[in-house]
Amino acid sequence: EGLVTGYYEPLLRGDRVRGPRAKYPVYGVPADLVTVDLAGVYPELKNMRLRGKLAGKKLVPYPARRDIDAGNVAAPVLGWVEDPVELFFLQIQGSGRIALPDGGHLRLGYADQNGHPYKSVGKLLVERGELKLEQASMQGIKRWGAANPDKLPGLLAENPSYVFFRVLPNDLPGPLGALGVPLAGERAVAIDPRFVPLGAPLFLSTTRPNSDVPLQRLVMAQDTGGAIRGGVRADYFWGFGPAAGEEAGKMKQRGRVWVLLPREFPLMRDE
Repeated sequence: EGLVTGYYEPLLRGDRVRGPRAKYPVYGVPADLVTVDLAGVYPELKNMRLRGKLAGKKLVPYPARRDIDAGNVAAPVLGWVEDPVELFFLQIQGSGRIALPDGGHLRLGYADQNGHPYKSVGKLLVERGELKLEQASMQGIKRWGAANPDKLPGLLAENPSYVFFRVLPNDLPGPLGALGVPLAGERAVAIDPRFVPLGAPLFLSTTRPNSDVPLQRLVMAQDTGGAIRGGVRADYFWGFGPAAGEEAGKMKQRGRVWVLLPREFPLMRDE
């Protein structure tokens, strides 16, 4: 038995150009971001990548969130949004859409990350006594941010991880997961690929958010996430929009997962 959380594709308000309200940038991949894949030399590190930038001949850590938010980044701006908390959660979700003034949308998908580990700001608020454990949902954090605008930038900076995006076609039926195929609402999960192979069908047995109502269904392991770590760990994709966000934001359930594999599938690698 392990933890089952939820995620979704959010809708943010913004514009393609900076304006009085849309003033928070959504960055594409920085020109100086270097990604190192060590799998060719160290096969045991096949699911890990180093990220940084060059300082002379040395690879050094890429700037953390605090520096990037201060504008210290050589990255293209894909669009501008109105709410810094919504932008923060866009990065946690890994994909989303920006509603534009002309009625159109700008669809964004995960492109890369700055290499810093993810740190939960909800957990920090609980540890500091700012929220009770049952209040530390996405909705609870948003309410806290609205009530504490002066403290908000410092809190968000506590999570050094930063996600960069790319623009995707608007006619996709869903956001792209780690396999590069669109995700279907309530049929896809993010997993830890060190334990569960991407593309595998899973049977998920958990409960609906904040309830004992069973949620049992066949899902596909089609995505990954910085906070998804462990063998019995799943992030359930609820779909697009506010209704999906309402479910995803409060989902933190116990659950079990069965991985369905062919009998001949190699469960252990020969040394």
